[in-house]
Amino acid sequence: MTMKEMPVRRPLPVGVSDYQDACTHYYYVDKTLLIRDLLDERAKVSLFTRPRRFGKTLNMDMLRIFFEKNDSDTSVYFKDKKIWFCGSFYREHQGKYPVIFLSFKDVKYASWEETYQALRKLITLEFRRHGELLSSTLLSSYEKEDFSRLATETASEIDYQMSLRTLTLLLHKHHGTAPLVIIDEYDTPIQQGHMNGFYDRVIGFMRNLFSGGLKDNPHLSYGFLTGILRVAKESIFSGLNNLKINSILDERYSEYFGFTSEEVRAMAEYYRASDKYQELCDWYDGYRFGNTDIFNPWSVIGYFNNNCRPKAFWQSTGNNDIIREVLALATPDIMERLELLMKGGSFVTHIDTGVIYPQIQKEPSSVYSFLLVAGYLKAVNADQPYGEDYMCEVALPNKEISFVYSKEILSQMEAVIPRSEAIAIQEAIYKVDIQALQKALENFLLQTISFHDAANETFYHGLILGMCAIMDNSYRITSNREAGEGRFDIQMLPLNKKLPGILIELKAGKNCSEAQLKALAQTALQQITDRSYTADFSAENLTSAIKMGIAFSGKRTRIAAEQINLV
Repeated sequence: MTMKEMPVRRPLPVGVSDYQDACTHYYYVDKTLLIRDLLDERAKVSLFTRPRRFGKTLNMDMLRIFFEKNDSDTSVYFKDKKIWFCGSFYREHQGKYPVIFLSFKDVKYASWEETYQALRKLITLEFRRHGELLSSTLLSSYEKEDFSRLATETASEIDYQMSLRTLTLLLHKHHGTAPLVIIDEYDTPIQQGHMNGFYDRVIGFMRNLFSGGLKDNPHLSYGFLTGILRVAKESIFSGLNNLKINSILDERYSEYFGFTSEEVRAMAEYYRASDKYQELCDWYDGYRFGNTDIFNPWSVIGYFNNNCRPKAFWQSTGNNDIIREVLALATPDIMERLELLMKGGSFVTHIDTGVIYPQIQKEPSSVYSFLLVAGYLKAVNADQPYGEDYMCEVALPNKEISFVYSKEILSQMEAVIPRSEAIAIQEAIYKVDIQALQKALENFLLQTISFHDAANETFYHGLILGMCAIMDNSYRITSNREAGEGRFDIQMLPLNKKLPGILIELKAGKNCSEAQLKALAQTALQQITDRSYTADFSAENLTSAIKMGIAFSGKRTRIAAEQINLV
């Protein structure tokens, strides 16, 4: 095929959340059957809780374009999509409803005053989008006055709390059809309130806003909301008995947020990267919503856009305040479990999908519920033995999330381990400078031992996680795995085969002299050789490796190291 005959491939929708733009100009993964399922279920109000960047905003905009009455023919955006071939019943709903659409995804402010100003502005702009109400012959002068105050930011806070109720009534009266209310990322201002000390203020505002618009409202056809958490226990949806919650553990709608394996395979084939499918799985698969295996869509798109070079794309899409707070408040038991996760392990824990932000401080065990619903854990399997809560086996989803943990753990340890020490270790490894590496590691370990006050199991945990963090995106860390003729302590497998593999054996003694400590480090080093722990490195076709024996005694440490060639 000549260059002239080469097919032109659509660009990737990096950061595109406008449905019309996405399906017209970019590669679009068809999620329109979400519309079919919503109309089949006919839940009055539906809440979808999913991690950030899993397609919530794009899907909500798709619903808006499909259902909203418009002067132009918007059916053109659906005639080649799956929903159009489902039958006339579904097509008859296209373009038939007035729609109220609010997205709170960018309401991220440090004070209630700024947050309220942003919420008021968003509501005002939505009123202005329905300017046809000002000239309506079906509305009274009083109703038009109410509309004008809310459209010109001259209304009171109570008026804004009741604004959804007001706008649904006016739209119903004018159009003769009750509107849809779509609220995207409803809990973003609530998370900001939790992090910045105005949680009660924002909860009070949201409770009244949603109750007015969604609870027992005769002027509402359907309501659709998205968020990360469902924020139910403090009654933000007080008395809303028509609310259908769809969490990541529910089977219904499980395939509509994120990419399925079939969708990723098709995308890889389209961009001539079918041979990269396994790498995509390793890095961005691993989520399980209901009964569906799901890839992180943001990261899959980023991967193809980065010439199929893997990175932790999701990490840079927003702050990781939730995991940061988890680490800051973690008990020894939680830290031990985080170590298990970093080593590729899993554990069973209680999961409450209705977890709320204040619980993270009052109930340390709630951290796993937060991490699961926010996308930092996956449910390997889930059982619902009682009520609405689950018992889940949880693990890290993929390599990308491992690096998110590493990055945040490093930021937590910076008060203990200066960034300069981390850089010195990285530089020594990249240059394969054994003497510089010994010196940098000893400095690192001496500071860490001092912080933990003893070379015990808690310290070993800190060492493993600290090494994970320091090596950032360069190594995959495993611990206590079988290799050769035994079980190594720590293995660092480079993602770039030009870097050396690293094996670490740990030994601890009591009241050792300097000579005894050095001998203990040499014993640890010799064990790596005697038991052929580097066998995995040869199988991975690495060219070199660094073996390190690390000995501890109280707050002192010594390292014996050796570089070997594997080819």
